Parts: sequence; C-alpha cells; structure tokens
Amino acid sequence: MAGIRLSGQARLAVLVGALLVMATAVAGARVTGPGLIGRLQAGADAAIAKAGGAPVRVAFTSPTGMVSRHPILSGGEGLSDGVRAEIARAVAGVPGVGGVRWADGAALSRGMDVAPQPVECEADVATLLRAQTIRFEEGSARIDATSRSLVDEVADALRPCLGSIIAITGHTDASGSEPSNLVLSFERAEAVVVELIARGIPADGLRVRGLGSRQPLAGLEATDPANRRIEFSVVATDAPQPTPVDTPAPR
Repeated sequence: MAGIRLSGQARLAVLVGALLVMATAVAGARVTGPGLIGRLQAGADAAIAKAGGAPVRVAFTSPTGMVSRHPILSGGEGLSDGVRAEIARAVAGVPGVGGVRWADGAALSRGMDVAPQPVECEADVATLLRAQTIRFEEGSARIDATSRSLVDEVADALRPCLGSIIAITGHTDASGSEPSNLVLSFERAEAVVVELIARGIPADGLRVRGLGSRQPLAGLEATDPANRRIEFSVVATDAPQPTPVDTPAPR
C-alpha cells in the first residue's frame, strides 16, 4: 500500500519475485515463440496459397505485438465474403491455429472439423498472463485502463473454446486482513468476468472464485505483490460443435 516503507528483506523478496516473473515470461515466450509460430506461419502461408488467396497476408501477433496462435489476416479487402471465408477456413484448419480474425474486424471461428480443445484456451491465456498482468487500481476492483487491451486478448483466447466452463480465480497478497483479501479477490475476479461478458463471452460458461492470499505463487512470500493476480482454468468441458465460419462482419 502507498506510504509503507519496505525493509531490506522485503525489498529483496520483491526483487526476487520480479526476477521470477521475468524468467517465467521468457520461458513462456520460448514455448510459444519462434519455433511454434514459424511452423504456424509456414502452414498458414501454404494454406492461403492453396486456397488461391495470394494477396492475403497472415500475422501471428496480438494487437500489442506479442506472438499469438490467433492470426490476423489482411490484404483481402477486395475479395468477396465467400472467398474471404474460404481463405479463413483454410488457415483455421492448420493444426495449432486458434481463432482467425481479419484486420478489418471480421472475426471468424476456428473452422476445424473437430471441436476445439479447451486445454488450448487455458494454455493460451496462461501464456498471455505470464508476460502481462491484469492490473487493478490500488485497493479496488476497478480494472486499470492499461489492462483493457490485455482483457481483449484474453477474451480472444477464450472465444474458440466457448462451451467449456472456465473458472476465473482472484488472488491477493497477504498485506491486508484475510477477510478483506477474500472479498477483494472475489470482486476483482468478478470485474474480469463482467469485462469478458461485455466482449461476447457467455456468462453461463464463467465461474468466479476468490481465494484471498491462501495460494501464493511457488517460491514467493505470501506478502509479495506478485501474488496479486487473476488465473483462468478449465473446470468442465462441454464444447459445442463448431460452425465452419461465423457470418462475416460488415466491411
């Protein structure tokens, strides 16, 4: 909290926690980084060429520049909706590719012949949250404005696996009283759910939990600020049959 002076030992704990977060982010980037993205890029380029969509380009990056399994297609503005749908279907059929989106805003489903695997959504969200954190205003359940784009990316990562039951769990550090921490952790998780619903994620597939400071990150003291976090996990699976491609949005 503001105005609290940290002891030398506390400052050391914060530094160690920050280094652990950085190391985890680097490890996550390696898992979903150049090797995987390179393979997805090659597969998507080949799929576009086979579908006759030579003008179309594909980028496996999120709006904030992070690598992502959810590609953005561009360069097909002059093509008909039918051709665009066929190209998107071809890219979505590449193993490992998540939800497909056109740069002009038309969101498309995975378009695969099998139901999406919810564990992939959980892994995608975990990768996003390794490098970034959904931040809140101090002592509040109000999401910080700087985290809005991250919530957008989390919603995109969850969208291909709609139909699964996803638990959104809030955690705090142990700097306050535990009853207050439990309430705050729940309210923060609930605030994330509200934002996800506003982005088109159905409310009936979301569950909220607040655990206060009871589950600190491994290797960190319970009072470490790095324990303030939101986690996503698949608690049940009932994935719907996917449609090949959603109705393209107006251009």
